[in-house]
Amino acid sequence: MKWNFFSRKKPATNQPKKSKTREWVDAIVFAVVASTIIRGLLFSAYAIPSGSMEGTLLTGDYLFVSKISYGPRMPFTPIAIPFTESTVYGIKTYWDGIKLPYFRLPGTSEVKKNDIVVFNKPEEADTKYNRPVDVRTNLIKRCIATSGDVLAIVDARVYINGQLVKNAPKAQTSYIVSTDGNNLNPEMLQNLKIEVAQQLSATDYVMIIPTDSYNEFKGYSNIKAIKPVIETRGNFDPSIYPHNEKFKWNLDNYGPLLIPKKGLTIKLNDSTMTLYSRAIELYEHNKVEVKGKDVYINNKKADTYTFKMNYYWMMGDNRHNSEDSRYWGFVPEDHIVGKAMITWMSSDSTASPLKRIRWDRILKPIN
Repeated sequence: MKWNFFSRKKPATNQPKKSKTREWVDAIVFAVVASTIIRGLLFSAYAIPSGSMEGTLLTGDYLFVSKISYGPRMPFTPIAIPFTESTVYGIKTYWDGIKLPYFRLPGTSEVKKNDIVVFNKPEEADTKYNRPVDVRTNLIKRCIATSGDVLAIVDARVYINGQLVKNAPKAQTSYIVSTDGNNLNPEMLQNLKIEVAQQLSATDYVMIIPTDSYNEFKGYSNIKAIKPVIETRGNFDPSIYPHNEKFKWNLDNYGPLLIPKKGLTIKLNDSTMTLYSRAIELYEHNKVEVKGKDVYINNKKADTYTFKMNYYWMMGDNRHNSEDSRYWGFVPEDHIVGKAMITWMSSDSTASPLKRIRWDRILKPIN
């Protein structure tokens, strides 16, 4: 007698076996969906295109940006071709027929002072660009002030709430360098990562000098004097936000300026409208009209306004070579993409092929 208590006849199935083509299609679809979720909710890669954060970050650095740090921002334009720029050869890779409101999932922290942050360029909120928030140009800067802070720049020194803020360890700025007339060694300048921005005369130059190169460079015998470039207080620069002569501000002397905070109520007058009307109208989507001394918001006369979002002030570590909040003002919270965490790769396009990879920057934490 045969005893077989554990064997069980497999049920017959009529499902056809997937073809190789179908298996490849399923695998590709799964990979795209999985990578889209990871890129949208966890982290994404970002390349440094310019020198505004030099020498904290270098042109040619490739970063991992954490989206979970501040909470993943849900797409404003959900229909787009994944892993592409917003425009390719002038053709949009997204469809803005559907626009969703701003929504962000919970994150592990909030934006803090000194964080290095990736965000969408606020300047592109202007109607001439006509681009939804999440397809605007990505920028990377250091957060200098958060919502509710009072920012001031006095002779190139930054103060937050009256307290002097230390510059980043590898911050850079401009100097007028006076020499004895002898030629400067190009190899020495390259090794010290010093950029000659302008030659003023046979002996004088404007140079961008990293902090950790300053003392060595100053010690060379043909260097007679080094003087910081600082714009004069009260010298109005029309390119500087809010681009109004009522506030005679420039790169090195700015403010004081209150950074808007969600729930903060301000009085509306000539001064506050000059400083905050952009945020009220473009970022918080209100209709603003000024009739004489009266302000109308959404066709109703208003004496005050209460902000709906938090705002931030971003600046590059390369202070005289950075297009940042000093030019276009506040960064709204709905423009925040994520926090730069690690440099996973770095390439110097100006170096020889054998020296192109900056091996000392591979997998380097960002601070």
